[in-house]
Amino acid sequence: MRFEVDGAPVDATPQPGQVLRTLLREQGVTAVKKGCDSGDCGACSVLVDGDPVHSCIYPAHRIDGRTVTTAAGLGTPEQPHPVQRAFAEAAAFQCGFCTAGMVVTASTFTAEDVADHHRPLKGNLCRCTGYRAIEDALAGVVNTTCAAPGDAVGTSVRAPAAMRIVTGREEYTLDVPSSGDVRATETLLHLAVLGSPHAHARIVRIDTAAAEALPGVHAVLTWRDDPGVLFSTGRHESRLDDPDDTRVLDRVLRFRGQRVAAVVADSVRTAERACALLDVEYEVLPSVHDVDAARRPGAPLLHGDKTTAEHRIAEPGRNVVAALHGETGDVEGALAAAAATVEGVWTTSRVSHAALETHATRGRIDEDGRLVLRTATQVPFLVRDEIAHVFGLDPERVRVVAKRVGGGFGGKQELLTEDLVTLAVLRTGRSVQYEFSRRDEFTIAPARHPMRVRVRLGATADGVLTALHVDQTMDTGAYGNHGIGVMYHSVSESVAVYRCANKRVDAESVYTNNLPSGAFRGYGLGQVVFAIESAMDELARELGVDPLTLRRRNVIVPGDPLVVTDPDEETDLHFDGSYGLDQCLDLVEEALATGPDTAARDALVPRMDGPVLDDSDDWAFGTGTALAAIATVPPRGHHAHASVELTADGRYRIGVGTAEFGNGTTTVHTQLVATALGTTPDRVTVHQSDTDAAVHDTGAFGSAGVVVAGKALYAAATTLREQVVARALTLVADRTPRTDSGVLGPAVELGPDGVHVGGVLVTAAELLAEGPLVAHGQHDGTPRSVAFTVHGVRVAVHRPTGEVRVLQSVQAVDAGTVMNPEQLRGQVEGGAAQAIGSSLYEEVVVDDTGRVTTDSFRAYRVPKISDVPRTDVLFARTHDPLGPLGAKSMSEAPYNPVAPAVANAVRDAIGVRPYRLPMTRDRVWALVQDGDR
Repeated sequence: MRFEVDGAPVDATPQPGQVLRTLLREQGVTAVKKGCDSGDCGACSVLVDGDPVHSCIYPAHRIDGRTVTTAAGLGTPEQPHPVQRAFAEAAAFQCGFCTAGMVVTASTFTAEDVADHHRPLKGNLCRCTGYRAIEDALAGVVNTTCAAPGDAVGTSVRAPAAMRIVTGREEYTLDVPSSGDVRATETLLHLAVLGSPHAHARIVRIDTAAAEALPGVHAVLTWRDDPGVLFSTGRHESRLDDPDDTRVLDRVLRFRGQRVAAVVADSVRTAERACALLDVEYEVLPSVHDVDAARRPGAPLLHGDKTTAEHRIAEPGRNVVAALHGETGDVEGALAAAAATVEGVWTTSRVSHAALETHATRGRIDEDGRLVLRTATQVPFLVRDEIAHVFGLDPERVRVVAKRVGGGFGGKQELLTEDLVTLAVLRTGRSVQYEFSRRDEFTIAPARHPMRVRVRLGATADGVLTALHVDQTMDTGAYGNHGIGVMYHSVSESVAVYRCANKRVDAESVYTNNLPSGAFRGYGLGQVVFAIESAMDELARELGVDPLTLRRRNVIVPGDPLVVTDPDEETDLHFDGSYGLDQCLDLVEEALATGPDTAARDALVPRMDGPVLDDSDDWAFGTGTALAAIATVPPRGHHAHASVELTADGRYRIGVGTAEFGNGTTTVHTQLVATALGTTPDRVTVHQSDTDAAVHDTGAFGSAGVVVAGKALYAAATTLREQVVARALTLVADRTPRTDSGVLGPAVELGPDGVHVGGVLVTAAELLAEGPLVAHGQHDGTPRSVAFTVHGVRVAVHRPTGEVRVLQSVQAVDAGTVMNPEQLRGQVEGGAAQAIGSSLYEEVVVDDTGRVTTDSFRAYRVPKISDVPRTDVLFARTHDPLGPLGAKSMSEAPYNPVAPAVANAVRDAIGVRPYRLPMTRDRVWALVQDGDR
């Protein structure tokens, strides 16, 4: 079969039933991405004879004699297609994994399509941006600019990878020919997994003979091949922060889909066929799927064979992985004496990260005998160290590399594919690849922790908070990855942001036989903030005061301690030097008070199908606000080492361990270095997310990429500046006049062309003739600051159907020095859009047997471009002395206050309080009926 791809002839024979996406990938066409393989996300979009199609569902045999155009065929970085240039100039991407498909689709748009773009783009999902920048690109809006030498910080410079991303040339995890990762005499092997059909079972017997006899099978791995070391898939700086409750392959299965066995074969198809040939006998064990039932006497114990001391599980005999019970003051007494009290129980759902690039790892043994893992991770160094621990390897003999990662949101702060690939590589001595399907992402990858949060508040008649009690229970699922950290973090800043003499926190993280939970944007704060901010809104109604007035009366201000339940607790958190919460409250209040006029509102609210928004009694309108606080760096240690080196062409090369997955740290890193060294960001090259690139980096989570790794880089850059200046002064000393005191007189200025000492230019080549110039910097992540966010919305609720439409969305953020305004705006918009999804649509549904029923994008609703309103982003004017050049982190923070703001607006509209997320149409409709009775 002959066809043409991006102008080049191709001769290939597809396998029976093969789709175009996989056929193109086999030909080395990497601009075509895998996001869903079900025609739902658009990451695989290509043009077939000029028409956009989803290649993941387009039969490959139909391509005979046709022409295929991918993003790489539309244009090059040097000569991009107009749509590609527009996407780059508008900064219409973050992780960029969806961008190649988005650009291909948009390249066919007529003027009418652009005007009604919500419909032709309904098949293209973006998890990162919130879509506003994509709409700007379609409208020809330019959001980026160039920076003058030494003046990069504070400007909206373009991401270094922009042109590669929009032209489909940026490398993601598996975007490299398999021949690049295997020896000349080998082919790449593939791995497939047989998952447990039971929520709780013990493997009695596995007969692997039929699978091993299948041609093309190289190994079958079972619990007998497990290295025998317990660990946690959750990764932190200290591995002791998580419980040791997991094995690579376990004989006891604790949730549906858990690994029973793995097959390594010549192809995925052969490996999957071999999995079907495995004969497994199970002893089915009693399972438990409710957090209350799990803690009752006699409940099935998931990890009853483990101990608190050895495995760091709080109460294995009660299925409790972590617990916190503490109080300051007398909450019960304060509630009894309060003039007004509010009490409620709020529940939140499991939420999928839905990053478009699925988890994937390719492993090999390199020429020096080192294990090399190329993987989609936010934490390459932590993966390296844990792989070394589990398999008894010297960390120096393990290299972990993360290319650009297609979205993370905490989901890639896990070790989900790397361990099994390592086992397969060590067993076979061959290069092996394991890639999750989209179904895997929904059914076996950890989701956000579902929580039940009871809140009790008490206040005086004039609105002074006197009692605050939070009772939180969360389902950590079958394993405790992040089950300890999320529990503690969820009740930290959410409680500490309010002054109150009497506080109590009760929190427990509970094992069940459900899908494991894990790290998710906000790391537990979003769930508890939803409850507390909803309760604060209800308290304001009880007292008859404005909700923002009540918050101003009770939030912490400079000079106040940050108290959860122990006023004497030592903390490295400080916010006195940078406090913007008051400004954020004012900015949101003003924005909501003025509001958009009708024309502006129509521009902000996507055109949607469904009932027409009008002034009839069918629609109820409401306004809601909420606030949140978050530490700018995760606790308990976050370290980064970085280097900056001058190269002979006058450019600078930086080495840093932080991964780029749409968090934008790479852009800011180049801005920091360019500012310190008097050059422009385009003259800074980056070697990152590779354990060979730096001494150590804890990883890109907790929004630490700028405030930890960025601070280390800026320190290295300023040190290098001193070295460069000193050497330049030495080189021209005999030609430079001195003052009587012997001090060099002329000004010294670094520029892109070298160092100017008076009227003398010293080039990079001259500087390096005396030896290399390289400097190092590091930061240990402490002390830490606090960032604040306030969100406000106006909503319309359609009473006959329960549909909620967000008419106005505004968020004010306390981000310190804004390093890149357009990029920060995009982070806030993306966080708000993801949170609107969590508020109104998204829920990973697990039935009462532990089966995930929402296992595709078609069943799990990630917001489309027509679902998300524009969020107006406002910046408080603050400067944080703890951050690099005054910056704070701002990637996780925008997510946290959105759900309660929407819920408070729905309450304002219909007069009934929502207590459960997501606020789907059926649930809101039921609330409307309750209010009408």
